[in-house]
Amino acid sequence: MMVIEFAILGMLVTTAVTIARMRDLWAAIMFTGIYSFLSASWMLLLDAPDVSFTEAAVGAGISTVLMLSTLSLTGKEEKKSKRFAPIPFLVVTVTGCALIYGTLDMPPMGDPNDPIHLHPDPGFVERSQTDMHGMPNVVTAILASYRGYDTLGETTVVLTAGIAVLLILRRGKEEHVEAEL
Repeated sequence: MMVIEFAILGMLVTTAVTIARMRDLWAAIMFTGIYSFLSASWMLLLDAPDVSFTEAAVGAGISTVLMLSTLSLTGKEEKKSKRFAPIPFLVVTVTGCALIYGTLDMPPMGDPNDPIHLHPDPGFVERSQTDMHGMPNVVTAILASYRGYDTLGETTVVLTAGIAVLLILRRGKEEHVEAEL
């Protein structure tokens, strides 16, 4: 199993580097779809099928369609930047270091003594009656309410992406009208 996980992680890194170096936007969109499928495969290996299906549907499906729709209104080649931009590089470096620092206190992957493998947090059972206004089923309370925040976040991301696409499409129409005048 470890060989498959490392192979998928290697393909994820290779795909990410390839996307970062591409100037052909159509090919970059196709590679982001491949990246999403690889991410979904990796999530499936980590026993997270719900995240895997969401990544496959949203990352590879909806996002690819939205990016191709946007590409139909813009150019197919990325403009080359002639100078080095230190601020974005610094932001990416600091963000990457913060993310790596955030993982340092995580338990080892696959350890059977990890708290997540031993039992559900007793706080869910203790607080579900008061948090859910007397909902008697703890499983329903966790799936419908606590996980609801997760779904709200995902919905917000999709809504933001949709608004961004609409703004990009609207901008393209305004430029066409100005060009015709």
